[in-house]
Amino acid sequence: QVQLVESGGGLVQAGGSLRLSCAASGSIFSIKAMGWYRQAAGKQRELVAGITSGGSTNYADAVKGRFTISRDNAQNTVYLQMNSLKPEDTAVYYCNALTYRLPGTVDYWGQGTQVTVSS
Repeated sequence: QVQLVESGGGLVQAGGSLRLSCAASGSIFSIKAMGWYRQAAGKQRELVAGITSGGSTNYADAVKGRFTISRDNAQNTVYLQMNSLKPEDTAVYYCNALTYRLPGTVDYWGQGTQVTVSS
C-alpha cells in the first residue's frame, strides 16, 4: 500500500504560480513512477506530468514550458511547479503513484487539491 498526501493548491490570478507537493509513504520501494493528473469540471481526468523512478519526465502538451515536475527522494515527495497559470488550468489536481504488484501494476491516488486560476 502507498499513501499519497497532496498540498499546495489554491486560488491564483492568471500569470501567477503555484507549487503542488505530494508526499508518499508506505511501500514506496514499489513505486515505478509518479505523476500529476487533473480533472476539470465536466471533463475526464488527464495526465499533466509524470516522472519515473529513473528520473525521466513527460508532460502534456498544454503545460510544456510552464510546468515542471520534480522529486526529492530523501523526502519521498514529488512536486509540480506551475508557472504562467491560465484559467484553463483550473481543476482538481491528483497525485498518482504507479506501483509494481507482480505480475502487473497498481495505481494509487491522492485525495486531490483544488487549483483555481482567475482571469
